[in-house]
Amino acid sequence: MSAPADIDVRPVTEAEYPEWLRAVHAGFLREPVVSETEMEARRAQFEPGRLLGAFDGDRCVATFRSFAQEVTAVGGEFVAADAISAVTVTATHRRRGLLTRMMSQDLAAAKERGDVLATLIAAEYGIYGRYGFGPATSAAEWTIDVTRAGLDPRGPDLDGGRIDLVEPGDVRKLGPELHDRMRRATPGAISRDDWFWQLKTGAVRTAPWTEPFFAVYRAADGTVEGLMAYAVDDKWADTMQPLNTASVRQMIASTPAAERALWHYLCSIDWVMQVKSGWRAPDDLLPHLLPNPPAARITMQSDWLWVRILDVVRALEARTYEGEGALVLEVVDGSGMAGGRFRLEASPAGATCTATTQSADLTLDVRELATLWLGDESVARLVALGRVREEQAGAGRGADALLHTSRRPWCPDMF
Repeated sequence: MSAPADIDVRPVTEAEYPEWLRAVHAGFLREPVVSETEMEARRAQFEPGRLLGAFDGDRCVATFRSFAQEVTAVGGEFVAADAISAVTVTATHRRRGLLTRMMSQDLAAAKERGDVLATLIAAEYGIYGRYGFGPATSAAEWTIDVTRAGLDPRGPDLDGGRIDLVEPGDVRKLGPELHDRMRRATPGAISRDDWFWQLKTGAVRTAPWTEPFFAVYRAADGTVEGLMAYAVDDKWADTMQPLNTASVRQMIASTPAAERALWHYLCSIDWVMQVKSGWRAPDDLLPHLLPNPPAARITMQSDWLWVRILDVVRALEARTYEGEGALVLEVVDGSGMAGGRFRLEASPAGATCTATTQSADLTLDVRELATLWLGDESVARLVALGRVREEQAGAGRGADALLHTSRRPWCPDMF
């Protein structure tokens, strides 16, 4: 067994990329053979210096990838982030500090670049808190019993709008602009690059591809306000009664009218008896867009986007606040990257955040600040859990009046 000091953690070269990708497969328990099709498709993601690997001799035994991303703050500002993905440690090389070495190297580079945040989707809840990450959004999936939904079987009332089935090429043209409108209004949403749209429409393929149906909703003036990709299985009872399920692969909308129209459309398709919504916001409108909301039940729920704040001042100044007041935070960061004492002065007109020597109102770890940054969690709840300490009586309730938001944040994407 190689000692940790004998394992080299370094940026991956283009020549080492196939071996690195094989290690990604092994880490995620996929077939450890990478097809030529996948290899060719993923080469577009190779960015020198942003892929790290741990090498035991010539064999890659741990992987790490980061890339540039924008995260929507409360109020609509796009914040520069270091998105982290493809994090694996091969089962033969666990407990040797390989992830810590890769994470420390990447976060230091992100801080040097001037990124405000780092982000990831956690496959295991218990890993990332020790690196300063906190869960900042959650997601849920609803399953709709169409027969109980109470919808008009003649189809949706589109109020002058229309729904069209479109081709993948149309999605690549229409989707980016619609997504930009949606994400500016959705705290927690992230940017999508051209590779995303190619992957989701089959133009590039990393796995066997089954093309979904693509439906767009156009308002009465012709503006595209919604997009849905869905697939339908082919399941029938012994008596030849349909038992088909429509599964949503993605759905974005810039207006509630578009959401209503697309969900009603999907539930009105002949032979579809059940709809799986895909991952949605935890306070999604979906159940209440049905005449009988209990026909939609939550069948999966989980934490989703995790955030690691690298620059407290810029993170707190980037977002907006519904209330008005001042708050002094003692932020503890064991890595030394983002700790300190900060005074936040906020109002609906804007915010300033500065280093201060004033007495703190609250003391919290940087991971708890990450959990609070998008407004999803309650300070008072974290105080009750012992994860935030009140230095001034009642400071938790006052902080909630500033930080909490009327709608919950949501990240629609996996990365």
